Amino acid sequence: MTSPRRIVVAPDSFKGTISAADAAVAIAEGWVRTSPADRFTLRPMADGGEGTLDAFEKAVPGAQRMTVRVTGPAGLPVTSSWLKLPPTDELPGGTGVVELANTSGIELLGDERRGTDASTLGFGQAIAAALAAGVSRIVVGIGSSSSTDGGIGMLTALGARFLNDFEASIAPGAVGLDEVHSVDLTALKPLPAGGVTVLSDVTNPLTGPEGAARIFGPQKGLDDEQIARADAGLGRLAAVLDAEDLAERPGAGAAGGTGFGLLVWGAELVPGSAAIADLTELAGDIATADIVVTGEGRYDGQSEAGKAPAHVAQLARAAGVPVQIVAGAIDADTSSFAGAVSLTELAGSSEAALADSARWLRDAGERLAR
Repeated sequence: MTSPRRIVVAPDSFKGTISAADAAVAIAEGWVRTSPADRFTLRPMADGGEGTLDAFEKAVPGAQRMTVRVTGPAGLPVTSSWLKLPPTDELPGGTGVVELANTSGIELLGDERRGTDASTLGFGQAIAAALAAGVSRIVVGIGSSSSTDGGIGMLTALGARFLNDFEASIAPGAVGLDEVHSVDLTALKPLPAGGVTVLSDVTNPLTGPEGAARIFGPQKGLDDEQIARADAGLGRLAAVLDAEDLAERPGAGAAGGTGFGLLVWGAELVPGSAAIADLTELAGDIATADIVVTGEGRYDGQSEAGKAPAHVAQLARAAGVPVQIVAGAIDADTSSFAGAVSLTELAGSSEAALADSARWLRDAGERLAR
């Protein structure tokens, strides 16, 4: 009789269709149709965007979801949550994990795009809630942003004041950047003792041709004129803060400039997928595995540039463990993988694959197990 194999399933989310956690479950459910004796370790991945809380919650025993009511990106109340990780000797208050996606994310707007006035205020309110709970360190994921406000909403929730030339508070969102004249940081909350770590795989600067407004503004609903105004406004913000050096840092343009706002606060930006893998001890799981399965919504030429599946594959190959991939669509060479399945090909069309991702992920798991 063949001995049971140990399978590590570590996909990213299939954005807009299924979370990383649910994708991992579906792949495993399909796998057992072929190999029912195999044992599974599910390690949903993320790169700092949607699914970051799920990745930590699944991987860290004793993690607690903490409900919080915040102001959503359109100014309406949103019930969200942050994650409290257990205390350690080095971090007696534990770690708070806060996700921009579920507080100020673009998915919260549905089909609406409010690039000019969407705000990161709710994200800052969730960070403030974690600070109030006494955590010793904060980890934030800043993918899936809806706004281009340079992080002013977040910093406002943490005690900063952004004023126009009448010394009144500026409007929320990118539109407020038009009138920022001065900034008062005297009441800005201090970082926790263990610091703030920012998870993001975006390396863009704050402004310019590769900056937050020009690269990411169109997907948030900004037209050409609004992009130019937002870019100029972000530059004005950096000048008022006397932080042009921070504006040039890789990642300052992440999440509509929220990366910049976090740098102003004193946070450290790190590659998201690698940090999540490290913090959840994924390498240890892979070292004792027989097969690793990873995946994402689309595997293409950009996937090797720091996305979660690329990092999972790198860890597997370093450990000498075969790695397989499943993706909604595949548009790149997969010859380095031990197996590859496209949900679009499996389902017959992208529309069919998107309509019932869980079903096709189960079928993909069954096929990969063979």
